[in-house]
Amino acid sequence: MTLPTRVGRWEVLKPLGKGGMAEVFHVRGLEEPFLGKEFALKRLLPALEVDPEAVRLFKAEAELSKHLHHPNIVEVHDVGREGDSIYMVMDFIDGRDVGQIVKRCRQRKVQWPVDFAVYLTKALLDALEYAHHATDPEGHPLGVIHCDVSPSNFFVSRTGELKLGDFGVARSLLEGGADQVMGKPYYLSPEALEGVLTPQVDLWAVAVTLYELITLQRPFQGKTPDEVFDAIRHSRYVPVQQVRPDVPSVIDGLLARAFDADPQHRYPSAAAFAEALMPLYDERVGTPLAISAVVRGLFGTTD
Repeated sequence: MTLPTRVGRWEVLKPLGKGGMAEVFHVRGLEEPFLGKEFALKRLLPALEVDPEAVRLFKAEAELSKHLHHPNIVEVHDVGREGDSIYMVMDFIDGRDVGQIVKRCRQRKVQWPVDFAVYLTKALLDALEYAHHATDPEGHPLGVIHCDVSPSNFFVSRTGELKLGDFGVARSLLEGGADQVMGKPYYLSPEALEGVLTPQVDLWAVAVTLYELITLQRPFQGKTPDEVFDAIRHSRYVPVQQVRPDVPSVIDGLLARAFDADPQHRYPSAAAFAEALMPLYDERVGTPLAISAVVRGLFGTTD
C-alpha cells in the first residue's frame, strides 16, 4: 500500500487495511472542526479511479453513509476529492471486528459468553432497525439494506463502542438500479440467493452472526459453494445445543425462527428480533465495557 503523507485536509498516520476496491488509513485532522482529532480515511484504490462503475459505487456509499447517524453505526464525517482521489472520512474504531474476536476465541479454545453474544447481536439489530427506517434530511425514506452484515463488519472498540460499518454494497432508494447479490456467501439468505433483496436478508445475516458468536463456527457448511447454498436454502444446520450444551434451549428456538426458509415466518423487523433477545441476557453482565475488557484480554493492549 502506498502511504501518502496527506490526503486533503487530513494527515496520514498509518495504513489500516486494503480491500478489493478501497484502502483505509488512520488519519488526523489538520483543520477545524477536526483539528487534532483522529479518524479513518477510506479512499478508492488509485487503479479504480478510471473505472466508472467503481467510482459510482464508491460515491453511492459516501452519499448513503453521510445520512446515517446512530451510536451503533460507523459515522462518515467528511467526503472529498483530491485530484482524482475520492475519499470519505469516518469514525476510527480502536479495537477489533467481531470476526477477529471469533477467530481468536477459536484459536484459544475460549467460549464467547452467551450474554456477550446476545448483547452484541442486539446492538447490531439496533443499528439495522435505524438504517432500515432512515430518511434523508427532507424526510424521504432511504430504503437502506446493508447487504453485507457479517462479523467482519461489526466492530468492538477498546472503550466499549459497538459499531456496524462498511455500507459499500448497501442498497438504497437513493441509488436505484437492479438488485445484485454481493454479500459474503456464508451469510446470504435463501431469497438473496435468488436475487431478492429486502431488509430480511440483513436479519438472516444477523442470525448467522449470533450462531457464530455462540458456537465459533458457521451454521451453513459444505465442501463446495453449492453445498453451502443448498444448506442455506433448506435451513440445514446443527442446533446450537449439539455444539454447546450449556446454551439455553430458547436460543435454538429463536434461531429456528430466524432461519426459517420462508421470510414470512421469521422476525418481521430488526426491532422484533431485538425484542426477542431481551430476556436472554443479563444487562449487568453483557455490557459494552465488559465486552471490551474481554476483547483486550484476548488481544492484549498492543496486539
